Amino acid sequence: MAGRNVYEYESFLSEYYDLVPAYAKRADLGFYIDMACSCNGKVLELGCGTGRILIPTAQAGCEIVGLDISESMLNTCRKKLLAQLDDVQERVTIVKANMTDFDLNERFSLITAPFRSFSHLIQVEEQLACLDCVYRHLLPGGRFVLELFQTHPQRINNPKYLNEVEDTPEFELPDGKKLRRTDRVVAFHRTEQYNDVEIIFYVTHPDGRSERLVQAFPFRYFFRYEVEHLLARCGFNVVEIFGNFDKSPLTDDSPEMIFVAQARA
Repeated sequence: MAGRNVYEYESFLSEYYDLVPAYAKRADLGFYIDMACSCNGKVLELGCGTGRILIPTAQAGCEIVGLDISESMLNTCRKKLLAQLDDVQERVTIVKANMTDFDLNERFSLITAPFRSFSHLIQVEEQLACLDCVYRHLLPGGRFVLELFQTHPQRINNPKYLNEVEDTPEFELPDGKKLRRTDRVVAFHRTEQYNDVEIIFYVTHPDGRSERLVQAFPFRYFFRYEVEHLLARCGFNVVEIFGNFDKSPLTDDSPEMIFVAQARA
């Protein structure tokens, strides 16, 4: 992930990330592979993490660069990549860098920011810095896909979200451990449009020992026209807006806000 006020993922998160059903079965994979295969060029993925999207995109025949600032997540990605066929490995480049400040000395047909990576940029100056980097790295006619969640009004200040809510019931891992996951808001910051959030992993080892592991981070929320203004300010035209990965229109009930933008000449 990224940001000038960057936090490092705890090592346990990279260990369990690909095993959590909410991530492993997320419906975005086909969408991003389709976007990559139709762009007729090289792809850059911002916030590539463990390679959940990166590696299947390379398996589909696309040349792709994955950028992330978390060393623990990238180490997991590298290990997964080593298990791939040589031609898949050759199509992937991994870069450790901040998504608000990078210079790769090349330009791309498609740049993506999947799975809320942009929401780790709390300050407007961080958001603009990221979009400026994206603009400079796009080929003429290239496109940028920015994925955010559509903000639910209750999550802005409803105190019920201060309580832990289970989002992943306990299940058994391949090594015999059992994992359960919850999340909660720690604090609301309405004027700055972000929440302090905790994701909590409860791990039970085969010998009965238990752990409570907490990943804490600030998380920014956005609104549609705010994002359109940010993109316009940095030289982009929004060409499509989707409300989900089936490319359905954005509506009041849409869970996602997916912006497809093109850099103006």
